[in-house]
Amino acid sequence: MSDEARWLNDAELETWLAVIGMVTRLPNELDQQLRRDAHMSHFEYGVLAALEHAEDATRRMSDLAYVCHGSLSRLSHVVRRLEEQNLIERFACPDDGRSTLARLTDDGRRRLAKAAPGHVELVRSLIFDELSEEEAKEYGRLTRRILDRITK
Repeated sequence: MSDEARWLNDAELETWLAVIGMVTRLPNELDQQLRRDAHMSHFEYGVLAALEHAEDATRRMSDLAYVCHGSLSRLSHVVRRLEEQNLIERFACPDDGRSTLARLTDDGRRRLAKAAPGHVELVRSLIFDELSEEEAKEYGRLTRRILDRITK
């Protein structure tokens, strides 16, 4: 081992192992619940939710990939599947023919509305029921700070 490395102290190592455990297990828990109850993956749910919260329920594919923390390639495969289920539609951007837009359909809204209660209940039980309101705010502030550093 190099003496030049800034090794983690015991408290940092304990925190790091907890972070690794959470980022490994949490996506699996969310995915399992959505697949079981709504027949969709967590990433698919995220795509539908990101479109629902966009103006006119529409986003550029490149923006949607960024918001969903996925590659454009992964998003394209998922969007194709969602399009085949009539949950979203894709079309050329009228302002820029090089860009493709994705829009949530009425069927997509209904599917998301049906999936949301179970998903939100799981998120609440896994995360927010364990934290006070103040802890939740602090947790959000800290995770956004780390995410900002990662996405720079």
